[in-house]
Amino acid sequence: MISGILLVIITIFLPPLGVFLIAGCGADILINILLTCLGYFPGHIHAFYLEYVYYKRQDEIAAGRVDGGRPPGGVYSQNVINGGQQQGYGGQQGGYGQQGGYGQQGGYGQQGAYGTMGGGPVR
Repeated sequence: MISGILLVIITIFLPPLGVFLIAGCGADILINILLTCLGYFPGHIHAFYLEYVYYKRQDEIAAGRVDGGRPPGGVYSQNVINGGQQQGYGGQQGGYGQQGGYGQQGGYGQQGAYGTMGGGPVR
């Protein structure tokens, strides 16, 4: 919780730095820099929205109630969309999809990218 409070304090003084800390270097930081240059409050609104989505997704993933639907609107960073959870070859959901790839769902995946029911590649 202390990191969330520190992130809010940093965002109050410099919104692009707060966005960089949760989203990294990408489209979201560019949008936030432009909004901050256009006006200090639009940059704040965007930064706090990204932080809200980031922490909301963290809570959803921790509770196991992540919907596979659309990502939140106006968010371009996968780090924010995933709530800071690493997705990919070692992720919880599997590297190549919701139920497959090289994730923790087993083998090459149950109904995954490279085979059926955790077997090997289909030959």
